[in-house]
Amino acid sequence: MLSAALELAATKPWAEVALSDIAEKAGASLFELRKEFTSKALIIAELMRAADEEVLRKAPKRSEGQAKRDLLFDVIMTRFDVLAPYKAALKSIHASSVADPSLAAPYLSSQHWMLEAAGIATDGVMGAARIAGLAVTYATVFGVWLGDEDPGAARTMATLDRRLRRGERAAAAAEELTLTLNRFATEGPRALRSLLFGRRKAHGADREGGAV
Repeated sequence: MLSAALELAATKPWAEVALSDIAEKAGASLFELRKEFTSKALIIAELMRAADEEVLRKAPKRSEGQAKRDLLFDVIMTRFDVLAPYKAALKSIHASSVADPSLAAPYLSSQHWMLEAAGIATDGVMGAARIAGLAVTYATVFGVWLGDEDPGAARTMATLDRRLRRGERAAAAAEELTLTLNRFATEGPRALRSLLFGRRKAHGADREGGAV
């Protein structure tokens, strides 16, 4: 079903592709298609999941001393290599699609797995921020990749490198802010109590001195 959907998307606007068209292309009935997909959004979600699996299977191993940003660069370029055979279909889908909230979860899941493949943790508040940051970066670079006809993908790689460097700086600043806030949350009350206690002792000493 997925292959049939992509073949149709490569030949006409995705918005004009009906589920019945996909079923017919796959040599199946609409009843059979319904068992797998109840909407075109679910077909796109399945493409994301299949791409995730292939990227994780092909993900390059981190070499000694390699920066995680560089490995993430390789992982994302691996994803574009995986998607390359379906580029015409993806152009159609990208041009025809409207924002669909149901695709948010699989899209963010893809960012999660690419970060993990690069050895970058995705748990906790900072992990969520990294996923969100990569989601924005990937969306921008994906658009560039769709229009990049250079076999060497020079424009795509330049944009990706620039965006990852910018994201790395932003992440470092966010981590520093988080550490500062955590430090204030844990040490702030103690410091405040110490300051107030010190003032009370000083005030008491002044009162005793005045009574002499």
